[in-house]
Amino acid sequence: MSDGRCRWLVGIVAVLAIGYVAFGGDRTSGPGARGLPPGAQLPPFAVPLAQSGVDCDEPQDPCDANVARRAGEGSAGSRPACEVRGPGVLNLCELAERGPLVLAFLAARGGDCADGLDRLDRVAARHPGVQVAAVGIRGDLGELRAIVRRHRWRFAVGWDRDGILANLYGVAVCPHITYARWHGRAQSTSLGTVGERELERRIDAAVAASRRAGWRPSEG
Repeated sequence: MSDGRCRWLVGIVAVLAIGYVAFGGDRTSGPGARGLPPGAQLPPFAVPLAQSGVDCDEPQDPCDANVARRAGEGSAGSRPACEVRGPGVLNLCELAERGPLVLAFLAARGGDCADGLDRLDRVAARHPGVQVAAVGIRGDLGELRAIVRRHRWRFAVGWDRDGILANLYGVAVCPHITYARWHGRAQSTSLGTVGERELERRIDAAVAASRRAGWRPSEG
């Protein structure tokens, strides 16, 4: 493992601890480093899209992740995260409403990790109706944008500046991929780079579970 990747993992461990202290309570206590258990509801969030022209130096800073479940939750968000939508926003609730979901987390400085998401991009193209997105944890927005341009991913990429999603989703390795069925119930989690056959298997399982729940591709 490269020194850069080791530093990122150490930073994520610190984020897991800081996120719990900063937000407190069961609402943001993380699921552990193995990710969300099957059947768990994905924690809602809204983060800026890396591909958008968002300016994080604006007087009303739009770049911290909103993870509020209700209005008026202070630093978690003044509005419920599910309500924060728009062309420059990656919103978990909006994705989950459309169909099965594959959500990847990466480090802005993780070259090996970014290469692993190239496989996800290829596999995702074979699954119309499945929602695919990624979130860069901490790091620099400019670096994340450069990675997205270089790899030419077709899925949306958001940016979690303060790293709270690492706590909520139990992210400790890169990439960390959560597979969820329609309406945002966790199906499984893969940790680290996996091959295309394994990605296909996990996505197919999320699609099958979504179909059993009544989802059809035309609704995605």
